[in-house]
Formats: sequence, C-alpha cells, structure tokens
Amino acid sequence: MPKSPLIKLPNIWPTSAEALKKIWITTPEEFLARDPYEVFYALKTKVDPTLCRCVLASIVGAKQGVKRNTIRITATQEFEKRYSEMQWKTVRKWC
Repeated sequence: MPKSPLIKLPNIWPTSAEALKKIWITTPEEFLARDPYEVFYALKTKVDPTLCRCVLASIVGAKQGVKRNTIRITATQEFEKRYSEMQWKTVRKWC
C-alpha cells in the first residue's frame, strides 16, 4: 500500500492517516483547511469513540506544526470547552 501524503504532517502516522481517510481527508491540504477540533470530533464520533487526549493533541499539533506533547493540556481544555458533552474513555489508542 502506498504511503499517505498525510504522514508528511507532524504527529500524523500511518494509522492516523488511515483514520483520517475514513472522514474524507486524504491530503495535507484537505487536513490543513479544516478546524483540528472538528476533525478530532469527527474521528471520535464516526471512526473510534475510544480516541484519547494524545490523539487530540496530535491532530491539533499537526495543524499548528508543533509536537503533540507541547500542547496536550491546552488542546484538551479547548476541546472540552467546545464539546462539553464528550466523554473520555479510559482505553487509549495511538498514544
């Protein structure tokens, strides 16, 4: 299988690129045109409800061009403010 062009973005690995493809994001340009919190929400609600804060930080970091560990706390706070109805699962994926 050919490598996804999405893995050129920081924090995006083959597994996350495959998940992004399930919500119709296949290129860096498509990804960068979207709000990262909306992207994570779509992944969590349509692809995998067990996604964790590390995945959120990876998505936000890919958009901002920074490593996920530098923004995990602020990304989590912003997501929880926007999507207060969402619940975090204890099962971790991609972390």
